[in-house]
Amino acid sequence: MPPSIWQPIPGSDVALFVGIQKALLAMNLVKFDFLKAHVENWQAVVEKAQTTSWTTIVSTCGVLQSQIEAAAQIIGQAQAVVFAWAMGITQQANGVDNVFSIANTALMTGNAGKEGAGTMPIRGHSNVQGFGSMGVTTRLKTEIQQALESLLGKPLSRVPGYDARALIEAAARGKVDTLLCVGGNLYAANPDLKQAKRALGQIDTIIYLATKPNLGHFHGLAAQHTIIIPVFNRFETPHLTTTESGNNFVRLNDPGKTHLSQGDLISEVEFLTELADRLLGDQPVDWRRLQNTEYVRQLIAQTIPGYASIGEIDQTKTEFTIGGRIFNQPQFATPSGKAQMQVTPLPQLSLPTAAAWGIPASVSSLVVALITGRSYAQHNTVVYQPGDRYRGMPHRHCILINAQDAEDAGFSNHQRITVQGNAGKLEQIEIILGPVRSGSALMFYPEANILFKAKIDPRCGTPAYKRVPVVLYGDG
Repeated sequence: MPPSIWQPIPGSDVALFVGIQKALLAMNLVKFDFLKAHVENWQAVVEKAQTTSWTTIVSTCGVLQSQIEAAAQIIGQAQAVVFAWAMGITQQANGVDNVFSIANTALMTGNAGKEGAGTMPIRGHSNVQGFGSMGVTTRLKTEIQQALESLLGKPLSRVPGYDARALIEAAARGKVDTLLCVGGNLYAANPDLKQAKRALGQIDTIIYLATKPNLGHFHGLAAQHTIIIPVFNRFETPHLTTTESGNNFVRLNDPGKTHLSQGDLISEVEFLTELADRLLGDQPVDWRRLQNTEYVRQLIAQTIPGYASIGEIDQTKTEFTIGGRIFNQPQFATPSGKAQMQVTPLPQLSLPTAAAWGIPASVSSLVVALITGRSYAQHNTVVYQPGDRYRGMPHRHCILINAQDAEDAGFSNHQRITVQGNAGKLEQIEIILGPVRSGSALMFYPEANILFKAKIDPRCGTPAYKRVPVVLYGDG
């Protein structure tokens, strides 16, 4: 089986990469000169790979030793390797360790700090990229915080913000009185939709800035006031805006134009600055002046690391690469200038039995590790076409399962079943047999979010959407 179609057990990525590291060591493909010169704590990571048995690795990740060794040989003998990943790696209970294990592998093979190689997280679409770069995080980076304090002439709050899960938990405790949602779909993007609905219902006032209707506008209603403000999408806004790509390029967009000739729309920039001016006045920021996006870009150039070129982009019209993101030399942003490797413990993975859900032995059932994902015609929670032709799933209420698993459980293709997690269940779900590994299954996000209370990686706050224990059963 070629490496391109391997399917590790959901949640087992660390085991796979520790196995690759173990194979690299056995093949003498580890760049020890690079580690000694440019990396700290590499000895502990090497020891972890050496002392972890192949039996443990293979049983944890479900990939054969010979396959792992084949991947290690390809990686170790390549002139340059780019390690790219997206939400399949990060939406796990040990997502941070997953990323560490990838970075460790890159460093062990010298694929860091040189042209054409390195680690490449795909963080999301341009709004996600740009928000992160502008400092919209739960813990503001020190460099940005100091630059903003210097610009504003006053200190900023040191109280950490909420990530999406923490916000829902805080709202459920009555700790949030007003919520302003700039785009997105906070309700449907969360696991345990019943909890999300109850939590949002504890907030006095919710204001949604929305480019289109979504489920949150119907189910994420506030206790007293729910206000939906129609706004231009980024291709309609009359302002000159910039976009940050997934590859660290920033480009200037042309002004947009809406096709809704009768639409009473406003840009997000105008709404937010007008609201801020009415609430806060013009100190310490002249909020209305921020409607001039060229002025905003000049402020960004003064405050955001790597963004100095944005202050001139209105004149130059030239796309630029964000500074400090691409490493062509092994010099890293740490106090010592060396990369820091982290030991990654293998996860302990198991699934409950059907009895845990109270399913009697007389009922045909199957317990799987459910992966929730997006269809090819979907952008975040926005669905443009109901089916997914690549996976052969004709609508949103399907579950893709392994053919042998279905046969063993007494299920058949296109049969309608119930899928139940630890938070809820979905009925009349159509079985689609497809190329998914035994013991796993796939359903679409966000519809499947109602099923489960996700485990959360406490280091990053990300829910484990990619490994959800569920039981499938028929009518008995």
